[in-house]
Amino acid sequence: MTSDLENAKRIIGERVELFARNREQYRHPDYKEARLRAEFLDPFFEALGWDVSNRQGLSEVDKEVISEDAIKIGETTRAPDYSFWIGRSRKFFVEAKKPQLTLRADAGAAFQLRRYAWSANLPLSILTDFEEFAVYDCRARPSVADKASVGRICFITFDQYLERLPEIYDLFSKEAVLRGSLERYAQEKGKRGTQPVDEEFLKEIEGWRALLAKNIAALNPRLSLDELNDAVQRTIDRIIFLRMAEDRGAEEFGRLYNIALERPSRSAYGVYQRFIALCREADTKYNSGLFDLERDTLTPTLKIADERLRAILTSLYFPQSPYVFRELANDTLGNVYEQFLGKVIHLTPSHQARIEVKPEVKKAGGVYYTPAYIVEYIVQETVGKLIAGKSPEEISPLRILDPACGSGSFLLGAYQLLLDYHLDWYVEHLHAPQTRDRIYQTTQGWRLTTAEKKRILLNNIYGVDIDRQAVEVTKLSLLLKVLEDETQESLGKQLALFKEPALPHLDANIRCGNSLIGLDYFAEQLIPDPDERRRINPMDWEREFPGIMRNGGFDCVIGNPPYVRIQMMKEWAPREVELYKQKYAAASAGNYDLYVVFVEKGLSLLKPWGRLGFILPHKFFNAQYGAPLRELIARGKYLAHVVHFGDQQVFRGATTYTCLLFLDKAGSEACRVVKVEDLAAWCAKGKAIEGTIPAEKIAGAEWNFAVGTSAVLFEKLRQMPVKLGDVAKIFVGVQTSADPVFILSVRQVNAKTLRVYSKATDNEFEIEKEITRPLLKGAEIHAYDLDEPANVILFPYRIENSTATLFTEAEMKKDFPLAWKYLWSVRKKLEAREGGKWRVPQWWQFGRNQNIAEMSKRKLVAQVLAQRASFILDANGEYCFVGGGNAGGYGVQISESSPLSDVYVLGLLNSHLLDWYVKKISTTFRGGYFSYARRFIEQLPIRVINFDDPNDALQHRRLVTLVTQMLELHKQLRAARIAADREMLKRQIDATDEQINALVYALYGLTEEEIAVVEEGHVGTQ
Repeated sequence: MTSDLENAKRIIGERVELFARNREQYRHPDYKEARLRAEFLDPFFEALGWDVSNRQGLSEVDKEVISEDAIKIGETTRAPDYSFWIGRSRKFFVEAKKPQLTLRADAGAAFQLRRYAWSANLPLSILTDFEEFAVYDCRARPSVADKASVGRICFITFDQYLERLPEIYDLFSKEAVLRGSLERYAQEKGKRGTQPVDEEFLKEIEGWRALLAKNIAALNPRLSLDELNDAVQRTIDRIIFLRMAEDRGAEEFGRLYNIALERPSRSAYGVYQRFIALCREADTKYNSGLFDLERDTLTPTLKIADERLRAILTSLYFPQSPYVFRELANDTLGNVYEQFLGKVIHLTPSHQARIEVKPEVKKAGGVYYTPAYIVEYIVQETVGKLIAGKSPEEISPLRILDPACGSGSFLLGAYQLLLDYHLDWYVEHLHAPQTRDRIYQTTQGWRLTTAEKKRILLNNIYGVDIDRQAVEVTKLSLLLKVLEDETQESLGKQLALFKEPALPHLDANIRCGNSLIGLDYFAEQLIPDPDERRRINPMDWEREFPGIMRNGGFDCVIGNPPYVRIQMMKEWAPREVELYKQKYAAASAGNYDLYVVFVEKGLSLLKPWGRLGFILPHKFFNAQYGAPLRELIARGKYLAHVVHFGDQQVFRGATTYTCLLFLDKAGSEACRVVKVEDLAAWCAKGKAIEGTIPAEKIAGAEWNFAVGTSAVLFEKLRQMPVKLGDVAKIFVGVQTSADPVFILSVRQVNAKTLRVYSKATDNEFEIEKEITRPLLKGAEIHAYDLDEPANVILFPYRIENSTATLFTEAEMKKDFPLAWKYLWSVRKKLEAREGGKWRVPQWWQFGRNQNIAEMSKRKLVAQVLAQRASFILDANGEYCFVGGGNAGGYGVQISESSPLSDVYVLGLLNSHLLDWYVKKISTTFRGGYFSYARRFIEQLPIRVINFDDPNDALQHRRLVTLVTQMLELHKQLRAARIAADREMLKRQIDATDEQINALVYALYGLTEEEIAVVEEGHVGTQ
């Protein structure tokens, strides 16, 4: 990189000297911008590593630098002069100006650049005339009133280039951008003060929806709820389509603005009538279904007040609007619409419109749009692999499906790949018969004809969604993609010469229906309930796609299926929950998630050689509910490729632990596994841990996917015959009927009583110490040690002979009057809340108490959620812990039949080795946390001891001795008050920990190389 920077300094230095010698000439009004670009800016960015002139001869869609068309947007604004790309992802703009201008104070030029970059969702872009070089942070919404300095983070004059070139190079050189410099800048600076274009545009169209819904509902009182939702959605879709068509040159600029401001007619609804007339005209040109007013008999009859619609239409134009609609990326529009579809219009009894979040969205915590790089990866690994090396004729029969298409992001990604592939193929085969009439040449390079884009779309792209509005949005997005690069002239020629509308009709390709439920759902109902029928929206695949299903199904199934736990679904769809259990093997394990059903359905829709690619939670790899789906996949050897993101967060604003799952219907002899530990590094350079696992090793049991240098060691430990579950009882903590009643915070400790605080009564009181037990929260448990518990649990049980007996009412009143008084006050509150109907005998007992007796026994206790293994020894059975949840714990009691000491097992469980192993099989969480739940720790391989072998018996004694020392050292550390003593004890603890780990490595027979693997992956102590 140093030599590259030095080379850049040499080239740019030459340009600086040339500019300095002839500065006045370059500042003359006759000096053209085109000469500036050729003589100064092109060499400048070539020096930064960019192939500005395309010396590599890359295809149109793969060029690193694209000089934008000089298409006018309105009367003044045109496209930026350069856009810089990595692969097919645009990274930043450069806007060039003539040197005669003074950029430092040119607010208009700054606004122009920021407007384009903000609309394109680019964090940084450059404004330059070579004499001056300004870098702008373009993440804040631009305003025409902004000064030139707003958003400017760097200003350099040409004589400072060599001195400040390193900072330019570190941001904008090709090498730096490849390493993620622009994304890193955005991440480091954070979102404070920014207004992302998708969030702003979402606010915009949500405002339109509210305004239109209220006005249409008031002026059209006979509309049903569904009619109102449909009318509002169609009106917004038409406005967006026509406005984007204007900015892309396919429609005369300003037509929507003009109909809004035409001389008022006698009607109070003249603007809408003129808008409908424009839609009729658009239908003649496009014939896409979006403007079909013959079939749509509803919207032409509506009334919308002039002032309401005028406000929307005029807000779409400069200076009110900061958007450059031509630059709004597909994923930006998709993200906006995905969020937009999470809400729906409702009508009050008085026919007033209200906007409400859909119940399923509310329960799921929001809507999360799949990032473009994930869509691209899935599409490339599915569609890309199926079309590689094929001609357009061979690709023509390919059928691609998203069975839960939402706003259409995956279908758009697949369509874009097909368009790019076809264009590249035709350019490489210019003289082939197939190329004739399928591409044409412009000043910017080769383009696909509209007819060819339509043919590809209608042949290859299919989608289904249960939401009617989502279906219309998907169609809109695909139609806008067809319209790209078209002009009024090209569309007019097509209509005049071929009498063919510009856009395809997508009703047969994008269907509205329930991908999971067929028409037999209502078979036993003579007259189905209309509301239920509309909500369920059952669909027969053979009827909707007869030709495709007769030919064996789809070649490709892609997407992001819904993540919905059935506990949520039961509230609004209880019948479907049970139906899925009956119809789908993947749902047979009880508390399933809807995405597992979609995986099974997707497989069933594939041709025998088809391929599926989904992004979904990886929880089903290890969860009990995922066992049927794992078994289904393993039995068919379908698993071909997995990208495991661990605790890396793919979805913006959500905590969802995901993976990419690729299945081959024909079966695969091995699965390629990619483990991503740094999402940014994977996105920028594909950095990850990779390996393959033979199909015979992928069974219905939990999936762990150990690959790379650790795979051999993992397999060695996995094959050890004795697991922790074989030598110990592992049990959850006590599960009370009401934690706020039974779990009390300690405020003061007295001789025989405690002063505690209760959430149930929101006050402090005295209680007998004898009827409580110290309660460990997960965070209070550490390896070999614990914090002083901050809570106690009310424990109304007598333990005798390993049996728990509830105190009688008489015993409670006599021996624990303070506790009885507290419980009685809680009961009265509950009775008052329940209207006096609360009657439960022995109401002071826990709801589920099967593990209460175990609490009083000697045991090991594990923290459930931790950064490293955290097991302690409760030698006297004095501690309780709650069951379940991240704050809880698990108890481990070594079987009486086992000769192993629990102290020996404690050393194994806290060792680096078994901690490394559990992290290979456990669920990951943000912040480097892992689950140490029973289903994971019971799999830990335990090194059994042959006590007839003196050396084995000695090793057992040595480990017991070391662990005992460790426990004593932690006790001393807790009691130490002098800093020097604490430091000394910590050093001894570290040394003892090293001895324990070394002994465990020896017990398990690890080599030096294997020890290095474990130590490299060790997180460290808490």
